[in-house]
Amino acid sequence: MGLDGMSDEAVRDLLLRTRRIAVVGASDRPGRPSNGVFRFLLDRGYDAVPVNPALAGRTLHGVAAVAGLEEAAPLDLVDVFRRSEDAGAVVDEAIRLGAPAVWLQLGVVDQAAAERARAAGVVCVMDRCPAIEWGRLGLPPRISGPAPE
Repeated sequence: MGLDGMSDEAVRDLLLRTRRIAVVGASDRPGRPSNGVFRFLLDRGYDAVPVNPALAGRTLHGVAAVAGLEEAAPLDLVDVFRRSEDAGAVVDEAIRLGAPAVWLQLGVVDQAAAERARAAGVVCVMDRCPAIEWGRLGLPPRISGPAPE
């Protein structure tokens, strides 16, 4: 178990039941982790939406980027590529929008935001990467239909 207290079974279940993911802080720069993870999610069949005001109206891996989380709703999961000190505001918005889960990426830790999420009934994964967890847990190559081009 990591900082988030999530068991392998709980992380596996979340990754397999999730369909629509907002990737907050997605980058169009190929060398950035948020770019690679966004592509990874698409390749696994998720309906992923890049959320980044600097990219709004452009496409990332064939998917139109939106400026804010509200434009990406409804969501199953909000994947947060933001600094720890900025993550709480994203978690609060995810709670407000009714997202059932938030995922704070590697190095992103905000215990207070995680507590707020859990108190609101929102699953909170923290300081993990879905691409790493996917391989570590031995999940199948694809979860559903083809990824967008």
